Order: sequence, then structure tokens, then C-alpha cells
Amino acid sequence: MQRLLALLTWLAYPVYAWQGLGVRRHTTRMLPAHGPVMHEIAGAAPAISLLVLGDSSAASVGIEQSEYGLAAQLAGLTAERTGSTVRWRAAGFNSATSGQIRDHVLPNLSADPWMHIVLAIGTNDTKNFHSVPRFKKEFGGLLYALRAKWPEARVVWSPVLEFTRAPAMPPLLGKILEIRATQMNRMGVRLCNERGGVPAARLPIDDPAAGFASDGFHASEAGYRAWAEHLLDFVLGNESPQKAC
Repeated sequence: MQRLLALLTWLAYPVYAWQGLGVRRHTTRMLPAHGPVMHEIAGAAPAISLLVLGDSSAASVGIEQSEYGLAAQLAGLTAERTGSTVRWRAAGFNSATSGQIRDHVLPNLSADPWMHIVLAIGTNDTKNFHSVPRFKKEFGGLLYALRAKWPEARVVWSPVLEFTRAPAMPPLLGKILEIRATQMNRMGVRLCNERGGVPAARLPIDDPAAGFASDGFHASEAGYRAWAEHLLDFVLGNESPQKAC
């Protein structure tokens, strides 16, 4: 059934293109947040190191200050929970896809000994209408590269969020992209389980009005906070990873 639905999204591509161009015309392009992309929160030894890697959500697009972004809030919650020093870095870029992170970002990151790596990636693969085989190759290659560079790190992937819950999405466009996101997430969970990653549960979006920024697509400060709280136990190993999506 899901394969049939995915095929139907290709037949609906003209609708996707038309409505997508309309959303782009009427949506303000937001920039990454101001502030540090790496920092240290003082605490007890031994220190915990956290790298948040991915697209605009890793770059805290949608808010003004990076201290309220996903990486900083997740680091703060980790410090509160463990009492440890937490050293964190955010490496995120507007419009980045899995292949771009694999090919252009990861090779240029220093080999600092990150203990925890959070991947916020897949949204642009989905909205750019990348095929599932392409996502398998690019996201799967990214996982391989991360495991090779940081073999002892805990790599957590946050699946693609629900497009139908984003206020900027017209209903039909949201449904088309949600079908494709379901396929991407299913493949992402499979790849994580096969290649040493931890697939987190999909973030539940209870209040879109509070959780999204003014553009109706990126997270707000409250949205990033909820996202960090959702991921915390997966990062610390207190929550069981998904086996299927």
C-alpha cells in the first residue's frame, strides 16, 4: 500500500511543484541563528561531548539566538540530567541534504572525540523529491562515514517531522510530502538498525502554533525545546530505539 502511495506522489508531482513554488514565494527565507555554534557547559568530570549535525534545524534556523536552538538546549538538558561538563557543537546548514552533509561537511569536521552525535537530516531529501534509493545511498553512506570517523560514538537520528503539521504547508502539498516522509523514515530506521545508528521516535507535534517559527516551517524556541526534550533519553541511552517506522 505504501509503495502504491509513493508512486501516486510522482503522479501528483505537478501539484507538488505548483504548490511548492507558491509556498516558496510567500515564505520568508530565514537565516541561521546568531550566537555560538560551539560551547561548553561547566560541570563534573568526565565531560560529555555532543555534536548536532544536519540541515537548517541543526543551524537553529527560525530563531534569533543559538542558545535556544536544538544543540544548545539538548546540551543544557544533558548537563542538567547528568551533572557533567558538556561540550557541544552544532554543524548545520540551510537546505542541506544527506549527500551534502556526507560529501561536503563531514570530511571538513575535525576528528574531535565526540561521544554523542545527533543527526537532524532528511527533511530536504524529502521535500526535494529525492527517491528512496537515493536516500538509501546518501543517508546510508553518511552513517558509514560517521561510524568510520567516530567508531565509539552514539549516533542518534531524528526522523523527518510530520509535514502535515507544518502551518506553511497547504493540505494537499503536506499530504504528498508526508507520504514521501513515511517512506524516507522507514528506510532511515532500517539503515540505522543495520549500520550502528539509533533511530529515535518521530517527534510528536502537539501544538503547531507554538512549535513553529513565523515562517510556519522551522522550529520556534519552544519547538526546539520540545525537540531537545524528546531526544534526550535517546541520546543518553535511556530510551529504546525504533525497530520499524
